Amino acid sequence: MDRRNIVLSGAALAAASLIGGAALAQEPMNKVGAETPNYSPGAHAEPFSKVEIVQKASGFFGSTSQGVAGAIEHVFKDQGEPTGYIAGTEGSGAIGVGLRYGKGVLYMKHHRPVTVYWQGPSIGWDFGGNASRVFTLIYKIDKPSQIYHRFPGVDGSIYFVAGIGVNYQAGEGLTLAPIRTGVGARAGANVGYLDYSHKRHLLPF
Repeated sequence: MDRRNIVLSGAALAAASLIGGAALAQEPMNKVGAETPNYSPGAHAEPFSKVEIVQKASGFFGSTSQGVAGAIEHVFKDQGEPTGYIAGTEGSGAIGVGLRYGKGVLYMKHHRPVTVYWQGPSIGWDFGGNASRVFTLIYKIDKPSQIYHRFPGVDGSIYFVAGIGVNYQAGEGLTLAPIRTGVGARAGANVGYLDYSHKRHLLPF
């Protein structure tokens, strides 16, 4: 095994250990999978308002800080109202070349919450590992199965405010806006892509 493979394997083990040890914080649900009487199965997904997202994100992060509200304000100004969001945790490890693994729950109105995993390589100058919470807004998603694809990062989309990092990913007609806390400049700036899946995959390539 050459040195590059050893480095990647070490980063994978570090990231997997971090995400394995991070507890997934899920929001309380009034009634999982509850249907609204006026819902039409053939219609486009119902969006979440800014007030709803701020409340859910603040409860998820355990904070109503200026950073969370400012990041959400920025994304809403760019993208409008999302039709879904993922609340989860992720771990990442980097030794020049790094890996990122995460697990969360996808929420959409009139759909049952579903578990989602993601994994992907990162390229950057930093070293070490970290675990963080991630709240991802999803645009143009009409059904949960649309999330299971690979989403590359969008160049120039990095935005930081008060310790909160946001970047955009796009693919398959969807736009994702992961909001991360406490991870510094590595909050998406180094991520080449993330692959969202039904099950966790050790190899992200």
